[in-house]
Amino acid sequence: MRRSEINSLLSRAKDFIARCGFHLPPFAFWTPEQWAGKGRECDEIRTNMLGWDVTDFGLGDFERTGLLLFTLRNGNLKEAANPKPYAEKLLISEESQVTPMHFHWSKVEDIINRAGGKLVIQLYGSTAEEAHDERSPVKVSVDAVVRTVDAGGEVVLGPGESITLVRGLYHKFWAQEGSGPVLIGEVSAVNDDRTDNRFRDEVGRFPSIEEDEPPLHLLCNEYPPAAGG
Repeated sequence: MRRSEINSLLSRAKDFIARCGFHLPPFAFWTPEQWAGKGRECDEIRTNMLGWDVTDFGLGDFERTGLLLFTLRNGNLKEAANPKPYAEKLLISEESQVTPMHFHWSKVEDIINRAGGKLVIQLYGSTAEEAHDERSPVKVSVDAVVRTVDAGGEVVLGPGESITLVRGLYHKFWAQEGSGPVLIGEVSAVNDDRTDNRFRDEVGRFPSIEEDEPPLHLLCNEYPPAAGG
């Protein structure tokens, strides 16, 4: 992805989040120059990869297959100094912009439509060999009400509605065409995007970036080491 494209997406995201009435924490707005002076007091942000995250999943077509995220809080079970057992994210899904089919080995998550259009989630179970289960229905909790969904079936969430996605449950999602972009909330166990995503098809997670202009904000995998060592 080009840095200019990422900068434009971050500007649009900030405007959309503000229009939805959601307030981001101060570190969402730090510039690269401000980050250069941050010391060890900001290690929780660095270590737990809080902040902005933009991905095209290595496919080079963000408008069709991509996702913009902001991690608000996250724990780290390997770090005694970061004992939180939970995480919270914001995600923005554009109309018909797909997040590819995947599941998590460790993380259980609630996906919440916070504002905007309608969110479509397609579901499949997985086999013991982690294959796509094309036959078996799955049971999911939608706003604490159990629902049975056929393999490959879809759940549509309007603003305020949510779904619980358990370990091993394949899912992909997108904003319903004609409904507008969706501001998605994610409340979950600790999040680890480096080791806990099992995509059905091989994709990338963090994009390679063509530096055609200076960054507006650093992404969560770009933070410099603490100033002063």
